[in-house]
Amino acid sequence: MNDCRHGTHGNRKLALLAGFALTIASLAAAADDSSLTEAIAGGDAGVELRYRYEFVDQDGFDENANASTLRLRLNYETGEWRGFSAFAEFDQVMEVILDDFNSGSGTSSGERDQYPVVADPNGSDLNQLYFQYSGGDWLARLGRQRILLDDQRYVGGVGWRQNEQTYDGLSFTYAGFERTRVFYSYVANVNRIFGSDVPAGDHEQDTHLLNVKTGLTDEVDLVGYAYLIDNDDAPAFSTDTFGVRGTGALDLDFGRLALLGEYAVQSDAANNPASFDTDYFRLQAYWSRDAFSAGIGFESLGSDNGEGFRTPLATLHAFNGWADQFLATPGAGLEDLYLKGGYTIGGWKLQAVYHDFSAERGGQDYGSELDFSASTTLGGRYKLLLKAARFSADAAPFVDTTKMWIMVTTSFGDN
Repeated sequence: MNDCRHGTHGNRKLALLAGFALTIASLAAAADDSSLTEAIAGGDAGVELRYRYEFVDQDGFDENANASTLRLRLNYETGEWRGFSAFAEFDQVMEVILDDFNSGSGTSSGERDQYPVVADPNGSDLNQLYFQYSGGDWLARLGRQRILLDDQRYVGGVGWRQNEQTYDGLSFTYAGFERTRVFYSYVANVNRIFGSDVPAGDHEQDTHLLNVKTGLTDEVDLVGYAYLIDNDDAPAFSTDTFGVRGTGALDLDFGRLALLGEYAVQSDAANNPASFDTDYFRLQAYWSRDAFSAGIGFESLGSDNGEGFRTPLATLHAFNGWADQFLATPGAGLEDLYLKGGYTIGGWKLQAVYHDFSAERGGQDYGSELDFSASTTLGGRYKLLLKAARFSADAAPFVDTTKMWIMVTTSFGDN
């Protein structure tokens, strides 16, 4: 993550496309230099600071992790010129006082192997750099960009970590059909949270992402998707996934009920050395009224031939417990029964979540987890988050894990 170099073949293809786009834009600009200059100079700049302290006590390690990190984010969005605009974003992640943690995947020295992993490596990153065209019902982006689909269960930005996951590619959004939005992206490279200095942080792809959302009514949405992942650098991540997702809401006399149902099938693809065909489903109901909310859900990630259902592009921290014990689905699959409760009081948003984890094949108990968070805004500008997770293991290879966080975020400008 220190020098932002991406020398993969996929990035060379994108560079050629970007060069062609710039050449066309420069030729067009010759006839209207003044308006183009005004669009570039009249854009919006933004600055964000995010400080986080993370503590990890995990069985099997001699020491506890104490990670104190600060992320500085700078971005700039140009004004629009004939439908064209550009956006750039730069991140700098730095350790502040406490650095007793292993940042993972070879991003820190061997002296830190005695500590649990806190995946926030020190360094700089060109987080986003894309050219955009917006005209009528079309939106097209070329370059390094954030892609967040649905609730990020399959494709997301891993925004919880200090170094975000972004995508080098070409994406299109079309909203010209009634109640329907079509999204497609060709991804040539995934810039993962570990940064480009290590193999785990830079994965060359030949990946296609299709997501179509239709509003059946004002309260009911249906999404169909096809995610065809071909990962050249991590073949085990190469999968074909096809699914459907439905969400809806009901206004009742005693509150509002939000419902979600989802089903998908997955098989190995491209150069994946494993062979499997498995499925995924999730059911969730969430009730809210005034300051109170409560919910129940069940998620199943299937297994076949000893291989679990995979979501390598997901924002995984948001699912299956904040202790991050299931970033990779076990070979026997995973079933997660969870209960949620929330309450808002005095400007604070409180949330508690309980998980019961077991194998999808064989029914073995993996363990349980209790998560808690409290968030508020101070002075109208500073967002404060307090968060904790306690995972209690019932079977190997899982181990008891406690994590706690304090995070403060502030931003200036328009982005």
